[in-house]
Amino acid sequence: MFVPLHDENSLKSIRFQYVTLTLILINIVVYLFEVSRLEDVAIAGFAIIPRELFDTSLLPIPTETVGPAVPERLTLLTYMFFHGDLLHLAGNMLFLWVFGDNVEDAMGHLKFLLFYLACGVAGGLMHAWIEPSSESPLIGASGAVAGVIAAYLMLHPRVRVWVLALKAIPLRISAAFALGLWILIQIAMVLLPQVGPVAWWAHIGGLIAGAVLVVILRRPGVPLFDKGLGYVR
Repeated sequence: MFVPLHDENSLKSIRFQYVTLTLILINIVVYLFEVSRLEDVAIAGFAIIPRELFDTSLLPIPTETVGPAVPERLTLLTYMFFHGDLLHLAGNMLFLWVFGDNVEDAMGHLKFLLFYLACGVAGGLMHAWIEPSSESPLIGASGAVAGVIAAYLMLHPRVRVWVLALKAIPLRISAAFALGLWILIQIAMVLLPQVGPVAWWAHIGGLIAGAVLVVILRRPGVPLFDKGLGYVR
């Protein structure tokens, strides 16, 4: 698997990726709040729990017992700003930092924010739809980040990206290869028996939403698949 480090793709329409950076900072602040102030049972109050999301007959548990919580429908937004551990946070934010700026550039600040949140919601809904009886809390920005990955791949497959292969070997490869391989792994994982804590279907939901929404939300005149643009190979 590749760890992205940097892409050779300058901004064309915006001066700075304000939304991308703000999202990263919010995720970091929330994580610091998690580890310093919240117990696991309290974090679950902001997570998607599929059984509770779809079963409105469930009686709410008193908040004085479990800590802070939000209405179940609102967890479709809050869940994406919480993470299980530092590695979970770092991985998502690294992908967002490397690839989010150019997607934000292609859409504009406000539309990119709506895009990111919509991809996160789609990822959460896909996970809950596949596992409607699950009582396991879902947290993490992976669905939203997967949408960013899908959008970047559709916008800039020919751009060169610096990655670490096997966490040690620096390589300069095309975005089509790096991100295409990442997407293939997500698809392969949902076809295997579901084991471990990773919500692979949330990734798939985010990918689908990102691929659809980038076509709708990109600025007029922004091409898909680097059409008409020349890149040094």
